[in-house]
Amino acid sequence: MVFLLAAIGAAVGLGNLWKFPYTAGVSGGAAFVIVYIGAVALVAAPIVIAELIIGRRGRRSPPGSFQALAAEAGARPLWRWVGIINVAAVFIILSFYSVVAGWAVAYLPKIASGAFTGADGEFVSAEFSRLTASPGRLAFWHAVFMAATVVIVGRGVQGGIEKAVRFLMPALFVMLILLVGYAAVEGDFSQAATFLFQADFSKIDADTVLAAIGQAFFSVSVAMGLMISYGSYLSTDTDIPRAAVIIAGADTLVALLAGLAIFPLVFANGLDPAEGAGLVFITLPLAFGHMPGGALFGALFFLLLIVSALTSTIAVMEPIVSWADEHKGWKRKFTTPIAGFAAWLLGLVTVFSFNWWSDFYPLQRFETFANMTVFDLLEYLTTRIMLPVGGILIAIFAGWIMLRTASREEFGDSSSALYAPWRFLVRYVCPLAVAAVLLASLN
Repeated sequence: MVFLLAAIGAAVGLGNLWKFPYTAGVSGGAAFVIVYIGAVALVAAPIVIAELIIGRRGRRSPPGSFQALAAEAGARPLWRWVGIINVAAVFIILSFYSVVAGWAVAYLPKIASGAFTGADGEFVSAEFSRLTASPGRLAFWHAVFMAATVVIVGRGVQGGIEKAVRFLMPALFVMLILLVGYAAVEGDFSQAATFLFQADFSKIDADTVLAAIGQAFFSVSVAMGLMISYGSYLSTDTDIPRAAVIIAGADTLVALLAGLAIFPLVFANGLDPAEGAGLVFITLPLAFGHMPGGALFGALFFLLLIVSALTSTIAVMEPIVSWADEHKGWKRKFTTPIAGFAAWLLGLVTVFSFNWWSDFYPLQRFETFANMTVFDLLEYLTTRIMLPVGGILIAIFAGWIMLRTASREEFGDSSSALYAPWRFLVRYVCPLAVAAVLLASLN
């Protein structure tokens, strides 16, 4: 149960609370959800199973597990670089994810105090602009959030991560249910349900299918090495395929519940659901400011954001810390603050991208990157290149390099009937589907 709570927490993040519901709403509603569930079943879940198998079989950090299993199969030790790509990607992601999570930490006391009560759109937008324009404030809240992550991970798997997820994940679901109930009473629930669940198959085309695959891939946190790290602590009697289905299913459930919590408030106030990050930090504070109990439930919403971000960042830091412990012999209590401080320093690049460096476009001579700040480039490098490449290589390794007897043994007897379909998917379907998403995102 603790493993499932931690793994679901790793998968659930800020993107679940606005990106998936919005993407579903504008891409065919229930029709998109059906395609998305198919993508989870055929692409994301098989790779999650592969990661858990690699982690439990290797019993090491991502690079160490790849190297050990490559040696077991008589393959070249260069496969450890897949794990190194995982660790490098999550380190970069941790650096900018913490900055955005820091925005939520900054908003929590502000909205709880009633600062947005009765405010107009100009005031709310100006408040967000003031926050992002101040490198000092962004760096401070970035540090506060990173410190919370460091404290939990530094206490170890049992003393920190396990205790944290036992409390944080049930709290997340309780807060989400409360917000859905509030939205049903105070918002336009019927319009939101139509937006999310009314099927419009005319909107489903090749681009939508690729978007669904990409959303499934990133929503379930595939190819970050998180599941390899958590899998390395997994007991041998755990049914890995069943666990992967629960993780993917819970992640999707959270995303849909988030849509039912957010969009009734958006529609009730005549606001635009297509605001992206602005939906969370501009549109919703405006909505809460004009609704009964808005200060209380607005604070609850931002607390939900913080909890979902925290369960993700403790999972993201774990592969970094376990790798340092394994390869450098550094103890967790020593490594975790160093890793956190290094990620905080790199995060300053993201901080400055919103103010001092907002007009700095390092690769503007290239058309694709002409309008990208340093933060945009880091996000592009990790989510559009490193993670898809890592996902393709993980599928190839599990399906073609790892010994069949080894993967079959880790699969377990209780799900033996699913082994052949899983092996087919991870060998052929997953690499091709992720490669299609990679090529589409680069164009």
